[in-house]
Amino acid sequence: MRLLLYNIRYGTGGKVRRLPISGYLGRTHRNLADLIGFIKPLDPDIVGLIEVDAGSYRSRQCNQAGQIAEALGHYHCYRSKYTSRVAGRIPIMNKQGNAFITRDTIQNETFHYFDHGLKRLVIELELENVVVYLVHLALKFRQRHHQLGELYDLVKGTAKPYIVAGDFNALWGPKEMDLFQAATGLTNANSAGYPTFPSWAPKRQLDFVLYSEGIQPRGLQVPAVTFSDHLPMVFDFEI
Repeated sequence: MRLLLYNIRYGTGGKVRRLPISGYLGRTHRNLADLIGFIKPLDPDIVGLIEVDAGSYRSRQCNQAGQIAEALGHYHCYRSKYTSRVAGRIPIMNKQGNAFITRDTIQNETFHYFDHGLKRLVIELELENVVVYLVHLALKFRQRHHQLGELYDLVKGTAKPYIVAGDFNALWGPKEMDLFQAATGLTNANSAGYPTFPSWAPKRQLDFVLYSEGIQPRGLQVPAVTFSDHLPMVFDFEI
C-alpha cells in the first residue's frame, strides 16, 4: 500500500512571502491543479491531507479534498479542525480542516478532538486491514505535550495495525516525539530524518509517519516539490 501525507497549505502554493500570513490568502485553483497533477501519478491508496480548504473564496467555494478525490476516483472524508465558536464564525477559518482520500471503501471514520490547543482535530480512518490517524498539532510546546498524551490514550487500544501521521509541529526537533514513540512502540518511517519544512530550503522535520507492529515498511520518499510550504511524504508498506 502507499500512503501520501501532505500539508498542502490550503492549496495556496509554496512561495516565500514578505508577510508569512499572506501566503494563506491567495486563490488556489491554479495551484490545486498542480497538486492534482503531482498526486495522481503517485497512485496512492491513502492520502492524508493537512490544511484543506473546504469552500472559502480561496477555493471558489469548492471542497479541495472532494476535488482531489474526484480526480483520483477515490473516496474522501473531511472535517474542520476547530471546535471554538469564535473560529466557526470567522470567514476562511471556518472552512479550514483536514481530510483523508482513499482508494478502498472506508469502513469507519471517527472525528476526535483534543482538550487542548486551537487545532484539535484527529481523524481516525478505519480500512479493512489498517487504521490511520491524521493529526495537526499545536504550535505551542505545552499544548503539543498535552495533545501527545491525549493521542497516546486514543491510539493505545487500536486492534488493527495502525499508522499515526500528520504535521506534528515538532519545532524543538524530533526528540519531542521520543516519549510518545516509546509509550506507543511506534516506529518513525523517516529513519533518515529528512526535513520537511520549509519546502524551498528544508531544515525541520515537522511531518511524521509513525507505524505499529504488523506493518512492514517498503520505502519512504520525501519528494522535493514546492506546491506547499511543506514537503510531502510517501510511505510504501505492507500489512
